[in-house]
Amino acid sequence: MKNVKLYSSLLKLDIQRFAVDSSEGLVGTGTKLERSEDGSTWEEIADIKTIPELGGDTEKIDVTTLADDRRKQVEGIQNASNVQFQAVYKGASFAKALQEAGNRKQYQWKVTYPDGMTATMRGSYNIKFGAVAVNGALGYTITITVSDGPHFTAAGSTPSTGEHH
Repeated sequence: MKNVKLYSSLLKLDIQRFAVDSSEGLVGTGTKLERSEDGSTWEEIADIKTIPELGGDTEKIDVTTLADDRRKQVEGIQNASNVQFQAVYKGASFAKALQEAGNRKQYQWKVTYPDGMTATMRGSYNIKFGAVAVNGALGYTITITVSDGPHFTAAGSTPSTGEHH
């Protein structure tokens, strides 16, 4: 019985050693982009080199009246925009990404950060091959036209169900 407790303690320590601690900040290494047709099965889509800013600026609505001596604005809806992911060209992953690019189909997308935080969105995508230079790596850009999202889920929490606003 004593050996079981000792083993159990060691096992807990090993698992804790691999947990990502983001309390002091977070390095981007290990971040991945995945695609799904229905949100149930995910596949890593490419060898991603950069993740863009995710989210959108809120549009402003002017509510200034003739009685005001300064312009007044209130928050409107959040503006969805295209997001561009830079990828390194590797034959197999490029072929997989290219296979359905430009078909205008709406896919589910998920960016997973090293501590488990995720950003999910829905949208169609296209690919643009990058310029080629002497002594440079070949690359391409995956541009997602976001139709819904992104929606963030903090590390360790459960994604909310229902409508996102």
